[in-house]
Formats: sequence, C-alpha cells, structure tokens
Amino acid sequence: MDHTSRVGCLSAWVGEKPLSPGWTVNPAQHPNALVLFDIDGTLIRRAGPHHRLALIHAIRRVTRLETTTDHIPLHGMLDPEILTRMMRNAGAGETLIRRAMPDIIRYAQHWYVRGCPDLTRKTCPGVRRLLSRLEAAGIPLGLVTGNVTRIGWKKLERAGLKGYFRLGAFGEMARDRAGLVRLALRDARARGWLDRSTRVSLIGDTPADVQAARANSIRAIAVYTGISTQEELAGCHPDLLLPDLRRLTPAMLLQFR
Repeated sequence: MDHTSRVGCLSAWVGEKPLSPGWTVNPAQHPNALVLFDIDGTLIRRAGPHHRLALIHAIRRVTRLETTTDHIPLHGMLDPEILTRMMRNAGAGETLIRRAMPDIIRYAQHWYVRGCPDLTRKTCPGVRRLLSRLEAAGIPLGLVTGNVTRIGWKKLERAGLKGYFRLGAFGEMARDRAGLVRLALRDARARGWLDRSTRVSLIGDTPADVQAARANSIRAIAVYTGISTQEELAGCHPDLLLPDLRRLTPAMLLQFR
C-alpha cells in the first residue's frame, strides 16, 4: 500500500478527512511564512488524565485487555504507537493489534470528546498572545501532533485555541512525526501557502519535533514547556531554543532563513 492510500485508510478509521477544510489567504496580505505547532507541552499542558484514560477504556472496550501507559515514554509518541505498545505489553499479538486499531481509535475519540474538561487555563505561557499576533499578521497556522484527529481538535476547542488553526496532521495519518510534517506541508502547498521562499517553522517541545523538522528541511523551534528539559532539547540542536513562547514574535519567524 502506498503512502497516499495508507493516509486515506487511516482517515477512514475515524471518519475524518485527512486535513481540515479549506481556508484561503489573501496573497496581498499573506506574509511568506507558515508556522506548525505541536499540541501537548507546546500549546497546552497539564490537561489531566482524560487522554490516557480514553486510550485505556478504548482498548478494554474493543479487546477486553487490561492495559496501562506505565513505563511507556509517551512524550513525543503518536497515539497509535502508544496504543500498540500498551497492547503488546498486555500480551496482544500483531494480528489482534492491527485488526482492533481502527475501532480502538474510533472509540478513544468518542470517549475523549464526551469527557474533555475545560482547558482554557491550561495553555502554556505566551500561547494566546503569540497566536493572536500571528493571526493579525496573516500568517497561516497548522498542527502537527501525535493526538488522533478528534482528540487533538477537541483539546484546542476546550482551550479556546481552535479558531487559530487552518490545517492539521494528526497521529493516525502517518507512521511517524516526520510523515505528519510532510502531510501538513503538502496540504499547505495545495492551498497556495507554500513555495520555495516560504519560511516554515515547526514549534514543539520534544526531540521528536526537532527531528521531524530536520527530516523535512524546515526550521525547528523548541520550547521547554513540556517534559523534555532544556539540556535534552539543546542536544538536538534546534534552530531556536526558548523557555516558552512569550519570547517568540512574528518578526522572528519572518526573519528565519
């Protein structure tokens, strides 16, 4: 199965289109930049146990397996990777995992969307101000996240951030985070937001985000507002390393080369 077919199949698991509905930018007002964001630890933190519990409940509902996320390095992983590790640790074979995964993802999203708490006070420092300034500058914003589609969008909705974002690549859409970045760039290019001169940045809080940016030859901006430490992120050599998003400005993103 080629990559395009795989994306279509994965999207069909959850009844979603691969990326969000179209949105146009006025070329006369659109600065030559695109900014992609991770969610957990970058835009939102301390969001509670609801996401983890949704994965546990979904596996139990579909397979009757009792699982846990204990001893799994969740940060930077895609939800399907986490689900796979949880089931392997509980003794599930590869055939069961593969067959059950579509229903598990569907049910996890259903459970989370019904129970997601108010996240308006869980945004990371500087997020609202930066997003507002980028929107005012006409810079299109997108998501690259390990969350599956409906969980990712619901978090942003409950945090009051959803309206800032015009496209998204989510955890069930590719094998790894670098593949998600490729999907986001492909969608941006199809919308006319991207050409050879566009300054593209990926903002995240894990080494996986930095590596995904490097794999796609875009700028990596790391913030240590998540679990990864300043030292861990510095060791990945991002183009810019910041304690949080209060120090980042639209001008800095437009100056990137």
